[in-house]
Amino acid sequence: MKGVSSNFLLLFIATICAILMVTGIYLFTPNEYFSWSQAVFIFFISFISSTILILWVHFFILKKIDRLVETVKNYRANGDKPSHHKNQSSNNIENLNFEIEAWADDRKNENEQLHKLEVYRKEFLGNVSHELKTPVFNIQGYILTLLDGGLEDPSINRNYLMRAEKSVDRMITIIDDLEAISQLETGELQIEPERFDIVLLAKDVIEAMEMKATEKGIILTIPEDIKPVFVYADRFRIRQVIVNLIVNSIKYGKEYGETKIRFYDIGDTVSIEIADNGIGIAKEHLPRLFERFYRVDKSRSREQGGTGLGLSIVKHIIEAHSQTINVMSTEGAGTVFSFTLKKG
Repeated sequence: MKGVSSNFLLLFIATICAILMVTGIYLFTPNEYFSWSQAVFIFFISFISSTILILWVHFFILKKIDRLVETVKNYRANGDKPSHHKNQSSNNIENLNFEIEAWADDRKNENEQLHKLEVYRKEFLGNVSHELKTPVFNIQGYILTLLDGGLEDPSINRNYLMRAEKSVDRMITIIDDLEAISQLETGELQIEPERFDIVLLAKDVIEAMEMKATEKGIILTIPEDIKPVFVYADRFRIRQVIVNLIVNSIKYGKEYGETKIRFYDIGDTVSIEIADNGIGIAKEHLPRLFERFYRVDKSRSREQGGTGLGLSIVKHIIEAHSQTINVMSTEGAGTVFSFTLKKG
């Protein structure tokens, strides 16, 4: 009897019990000794007794069930998923059953999330170890060569010291990027917004990146007739975002390809798109693209250089502005990164 009040159900049972009591006495008592007044009296006594039993059950059992329901509700309310039972029933036991099932689902989801985080933690530690191990081993090799006699050889010493310096610079870059991400996540790195022309900033970045793009024959373009577009954001951090995305498009763009920067007015925000016609990204990689150290093609990515933290930094900077970044890609056709900024 789903949805029926537990009190009503117990009263109904008490009435049935009283009727059965009267019927039983009637069947086993000779007719000459049984009257309707006796039947009414027996029914009344039976009903009163059942009612007392119901009250006892209510106060000593159902009240405990109510408290248990509230305890489970409060426990879930203090977690990530508070109770939202739209079809709240008047049946205490049904409510308790629902809350326990919901609580079990929460724990299952929590365990799955913890498992994913554990896998991510192991991958992250493995990636950090790998990224730092390469330059450390390089530095160690150069130093050992110099100590074994190379220091006195002019054709070796300066060359190996310069190589060691490059490995040190790579380690510093990785550490700086990790520190930047950590500060963005914890809010230690404050965003300093100002009003500026995002088109002018994009043109400045294109000029700075033009030589790097020319080496691969890639053309960086921006609409020639574009008017100034003012946004309210941290100029320095947004420059980081645009640089990272353009560098990414150059690394994985097709030789003699093209990277376009476009701007769209979407109400209170401006959407900035950086699109290339490069190799593209497989669909299964897109959900993890902004993870730290995540690489679509690890061997190719490390050949191209970089720390593997660029896109993660980009995502954190945009989220620190309370905005969003998205990616669309088709293998062999190219990739489009788009992010929004508040209008200035």
